[in-house]
Amino acid sequence: MQLEVFSDVVCPWCWIGKRRLEQALAAFPYRDQVQVTWRSFLLDPGASSDGRPVLDRLAEKYGVSLEQAQQMNERVTAVAAQDGLDYHLDRAISASTLDSHRLLHLAAERGRYDQLQERLFAAYFSEGVDLGDRDELVRLAAESGLDEGEARGTLESDAYADAVQSDFARARAYGISAVPFVVLNSRLGVSGAQPADVFAEALAQAWAQANPLQQVGADGGAACTGDNCAV
Repeated sequence: MQLEVFSDVVCPWCWIGKRRLEQALAAFPYRDQVQVTWRSFLLDPGASSDGRPVLDRLAEKYGVSLEQAQQMNERVTAVAAQDGLDYHLDRAISASTLDSHRLLHLAAERGRYDQLQERLFAAYFSEGVDLGDRDELVRLAAESGLDEGEARGTLESDAYADAVQSDFARARAYGISAVPFVVLNSRLGVSGAQPADVFAEALAQAWAQANPLQQVGADGGAACTGDNCAV
């Protein structure tokens, strides 16, 4: 089974959604037969790395006061805490994520995607690292197990820019306008940081469609239908 997960590293719900999807996958009886591909999504393709606090940009984007924007941040911070994530959005700095996604494509080729993605999430949401600063990105890449020189060389070129745009175009082709968004077998879609049981239901449904003789029981265990079912 194929899963495509569209995500941006400055999307607060994307880290939450990742944790919940991981929980659903951990309990899925056919997890070893599920291939997960993470795809780049640019929440704000025209964003600049101007060093502004995210709170200011949030208020500007939604046309609300700084106090209201702070309340929005506090709500998502409380939800994140329930999933074991420590958000400090008062430290977050607005930045373009194109370079981050280019490095993530490099990391995918080097087998270090999850390590870098987690490091970028933590740096942005918990530590107030400016993801628009290439020196910081190189540091985060090295901490994630990537070669520092290769990471810097990637950022100083236009490497993987086409791959990022290809992912973004794929999202538009699917009609995706917000993330996180999970596409299962190019047929089913789950929008948002849904609870783990919603992801579990989607996994079971997609599996049943692709493997009618191997289904997932209501209790989450493997269940078979038909005469030739083999687990």
